[in-house]
Amino acid sequence: MQINNWQTELDAKAIRKEKQKARELRKSQWWKNRRAINICYYCETPTPARQLTMDHMVPLARGGRSIKSNLVPCCKSCNNKKKNLLTIEWVEFLDQIRKK
Repeated sequence: MQINNWQTELDAKAIRKEKQKARELRKSQWWKNRRAINICYYCETPTPARQLTMDHMVPLARGGRSIKSNLVPCCKSCNNKKKNLLTIEWVEFLDQIRKK
């Protein structure tokens, strides 16, 4: 049990560190340019830049990191629905919805 608590604490610390990196990237010109496209990465809905959120394609809870290649702009709706899914899992889910 001691090891599990230690591992959980390390995981929580790593996630906090990655969230801090994401907050810093949100202030960068790189991020402002990314969201200036005004389109959600997932549903491709036109969305004003200020309403786009930052999403980790590989979620932090699943080992993702706050690096530029893992961050995409998306609408609040997609971000809330995607939760901790990997991008491939989310895209498959969207494809199923579109077929219905």
